[in-house]
Amino acid sequence: MDKKIKLVLASASPRRKELLTQIGFVPEIVPSTIEEIITSRNPEAVVMELSLQKARDVAGRQEKGTCVIGADTVVAVSGQILGKPASHEEAYRMISMLQGRTHQVYTGVTLIDCGQTGSTVRTFVEKTDVSVYPMSEPEIKSYAADEDPMDKAGAYGIQGKFAAFIKGIDGDYNNVVGLPVGRVYQELKQLFEQEEEDD
Repeated sequence: MDKKIKLVLASASPRRKELLTQIGFVPEIVPSTIEEIITSRNPEAVVMELSLQKARDVAGRQEKGTCVIGADTVVAVSGQILGKPASHEEAYRMISMLQGRTHQVYTGVTLIDCGQTGSTVRTFVEKTDVSVYPMSEPEIKSYAADEDPMDKAGAYGIQGKFAAFIKGIDGDYNNVVGLPVGRVYQELKQLFEQEEEDD
């Protein structure tokens, strides 16, 4: 697959950009400005819906031949979605829910290839199970009071200080960071191979 295709990431996440760069892509960053509208409580449905909204918003402003990637990640524990904490108190509540048990991280990804004859849209979801060690009250308080949990779904980043409490994962590690790049690469490859066949 030609890695020189114009790739636009509809997200301001430095982690997602870094992951794409790691596999050889240099995406242009064009964050979506839409107001996110959720019509479901199902984590898989939510991330697919939001990734599609973000990708469509940005794809509408791109030239033909551009491929847009929209992504959305949520953390869910017992089916309850945990977004980004609005305060340190909320971070404390979230970490208290996650400690000592296994939760799920879902990332929805939408790829929109703005082709010559209209756009091709592909949306998928990746799920990773994450197990967290039991944490003491002082550990939870100390972590929640830090800046580390503040801009992250579920109030933690697996690649930051919270790594000290990760017991194990089942699934794609990069998915927990914010983008399942292995799956993204495979889906992009299929998308462009299909387009070549259609030409």
